[in-house]
Amino acid sequence: MFILMVVVFVLGYIAIALEHSLKVDKAASALIIGTLCWVIYAIGAEDILAMGFSPSWANFAHGHIGLLEASVHEFIVDSEIVYHLGEISEILFFLLGAMTIVEVVDQHEGFKVVTDKIKTTNKIKLLWILSFLTFFMSALLDNLTTTIVLVALLRKLIDDKETRWFFSSMVVLAANAGGAWSPIGDVTTIMLWIGGQVTAARIIEGVLLPSLVCMVVPLGILSLTMKGKVQRPIVENDEIDLTTEFERVFMLILGVLGLLFVPVFKTITHLPPYMGMLLSLGILWVVSEIMHKDKSDEIKHRLKVAAVLRKVDVPTVLFFLGILSAVASLQSAGHLHLLSQYLDEKLGNIYLIDLAVGVLSSVVDNVPLVAGAMGMYPTADPAATGYLASFVQDGAFWEFLAYTAGTGGSILIIGSAAGVAAMGLEKIDFIWYLKKISLLAIIGYLSGATVYYMMFGL
Repeated sequence: MFILMVVVFVLGYIAIALEHSLKVDKAASALIIGTLCWVIYAIGAEDILAMGFSPSWANFAHGHIGLLEASVHEFIVDSEIVYHLGEISEILFFLLGAMTIVEVVDQHEGFKVVTDKIKTTNKIKLLWILSFLTFFMSALLDNLTTTIVLVALLRKLIDDKETRWFFSSMVVLAANAGGAWSPIGDVTTIMLWIGGQVTAARIIEGVLLPSLVCMVVPLGILSLTMKGKVQRPIVENDEIDLTTEFERVFMLILGVLGLLFVPVFKTITHLPPYMGMLLSLGILWVVSEIMHKDKSDEIKHRLKVAAVLRKVDVPTVLFFLGILSAVASLQSAGHLHLLSQYLDEKLGNIYLIDLAVGVLSSVVDNVPLVAGAMGMYPTADPAATGYLASFVQDGAFWEFLAYTAGTGGSILIIGSAAGVAAMGLEKIDFIWYLKKISLLAIIGYLSGATVYYMMFGL
């Protein structure tokens, strides 16, 4: 049963990768493996947990004495599923809130204020402008929210689907690179920051340059090969008079402030980011209702948040639910812990371990991988020397882990929350990304890693 869980996950992953060839939506495949992995886990729980690979079960068993069968059921159904569903729900509600805010701004033509400022149609210039915009925005917001915003912008700037796929993919790479060096830019850096493994100032100092190189190197390569201009989409005349210039600017500012408010909310209240996102959405909703209360029913129908919610991409949300549920089952059963131990035993070098975690994060969600690393390697005493010195607060292991886990997910489109969001919003084909972007992402990933090693490893 332990091996069968992996087999089901791999088969489901292949089905997701071959979505267009099989003509089966990736959300359906993700929901199936997300459920089947837990079903197999529940059926074979006693044998799986008896293997001793699950740290969660070890912690749970210490506080529960009684019949094994009853304890196992309580562990899986009442403890693990509820715990992981809570974590997954935070991501889903965050995604729903961010997607809705972006869609509201888009419906009010707020992004037109920005796109009108970007005059160039030269592919290379546009790519550099958008990449640097993404890089720094993801550090201030986070890579997921930034990707959602930039994908919405790209729809206003680029008409051709495949060209937009290419730019969206580079936005994912830039967003992941930008999120890696900021304490609030990526879920994994937030985890390391809150856990005390890194401090805000040192993570910026240590990872900013490698992250910048990770983005710039692929951009430099593309500058030598990319040619031509982008074709702007045609604006439909019936949409021009929906909003006034003031309303466009006001909703854009309010939407951006709402997104920027999320990390501030988290810092002040220490509550999950999704609550801040939902609060921002609620405020935007109230303002929208007041703004359009005297307008015609037709305009209200198109601009009010209640109407916008009907346009939210539900399959993308369900895809997140399925794939994260599947990964959660592997984490609970001990597969990821076993993998972490294997890396530690076979590699035995902090830089190689972190590089391997980064590559794995392109296949498996980086959150449980980083959580596994945090569980395997406790923060060392500040006076530690030798090998253990790498595990002190702001040690090389933790800083490099923030870089690799944050940027390694760009290697595959499914390897990061930003990639999954772009994949869902633009319907990017997995195999297309593998052929066109993955090699560039690997080159950027290794280039940034080399820079970090030259800065600290030598």
